[in-house]
Amino acid sequence: MTIWNLGSINVDLIYRVPHIPQPGETLAATGKQTFLGGKGANMSVAAARAGATVRHIGAVGQDGDWAVQRLASYGVDTSKIAKLDTDTGEAIIAVSDDGENSIIISPGANRAILPQMVGAALSAASSGDWVVTQNETSAQVDALSTARANGLHAAYAAAPFEAASVLTALPHIDLLILNQVEMEQLAAALGKGAGDLGVAHVVVTLGAEGSDLYSAGAPAAVRFPAHKVTPIDTTGAGDTFTGYLLAGLDRGEPIETALNRAGKAAAIMVTRLGTADVIPTLAEVDAFEG
Repeated sequence: MTIWNLGSINVDLIYRVPHIPQPGETLAATGKQTFLGGKGANMSVAAARAGATVRHIGAVGQDGDWAVQRLASYGVDTSKIAKLDTDTGEAIIAVSDDGENSIIISPGANRAILPQMVGAALSAASSGDWVVTQNETSAQVDALSTARANGLHAAYAAAPFEAASVLTALPHIDLLILNQVEMEQLAAALGKGAGDLGVAHVVVTLGAEGSDLYSAGAPAAVRFPAHKVTPIDTTGAGDTFTGYLLAGLDRGEPIETALNRAGKAAAIMVTRLGTADVIPTLAEVDAFEG
């Protein structure tokens, strides 16, 4: 099967800092690196490295050829990525010595994706394929509603979080992935908990505590404990988790098996500085014993 990812593509500029800057504070960075990033690109690379066939639906600016080439080099099908007359998306990421991060995003071409571009791409999808998106592009609901109408599975990673965006996605999805803070914000907006959203599966990631799975009809959530590691950089760990989870589901694995492997992949990811370029391979994940 195939995972179709309507996803962002960014240039990630990562600055190492002693701590996350406070309002009005100026800090000197202790290091700078440039990576391929964007939540969408990260998910595509993660799913491809987990062994899935991945076709990325997205857009870059006139300066974005290198990003498309990098995605292709990691095994992602890039034939559905458009080049537009605008800037490629960019993220400025501050990473502190304790591994926390603060991110500023300039969306660029990611927010210039048109519904007809998505429809044309998904016309090649087959029943049973997965469609995934997150909140860094335009045309999200177009992708998800097309998936639902054509017998595809649909997943939504609710980040960066906006309650209104999740509300429009909920009627069209089979899988919702969000972190604990995002789930609390969604519950406050809806007055419903994770198990009451009408979605077949809701995965709530808990950072160092692991993740919880809420399945329709199940009496309670199932906890998947995290693997204990010393974090260096948490950037991209959630995207890695999502990509590996979807790759497992696309292979037909039980969601519990896919979640266990996704947790391992995320644990490895937080021990590395960077984003898409340092996502672990399937061999590395399966050999991990942390």
